[in-house]
Amino acid sequence: MPEPTSASVVLDDPEDRKLVTLARSTRARTGSSEGAAVRDLDGRTYAGARVDLPSLQLSAVGVCVAMAVASGSRGLEAVVVLADELTPADRTLVADFAGSGVTIHRVDATGRVGESVAT
Repeated sequence: MPEPTSASVVLDDPEDRKLVTLARSTRARTGSSEGAAVRDLDGRTYAGARVDLPSLQLSAVGVCVAMAVASGSRGLEAVVVLADELTPADRTLVADFAGSGVTIHRVDATGRVGESVAT
């Protein structure tokens, strides 16, 4: 996978900014350590927070991908994750489901991009 780039900027695309808003609000509402949002190939959005139960652990990206798959989505256009780091597992998960060329943005609590990488 390509190396991430550090951007420290706000996203220009209004649809990507919507993903940032969804990820931030989901994380805030749940009090989770992570929030994420994805947009599928049909333009539908899915937002989720990290699940950390004794019997089930999922990253916020994992929750979003699972929701998209369960809804019949065929792939993703973009991913935003609000977390301390973009894990290799999340990058692999997005690539497994959506293939190459999907941009993943890691943002901070203010919505600024910390890094962006394409699968």
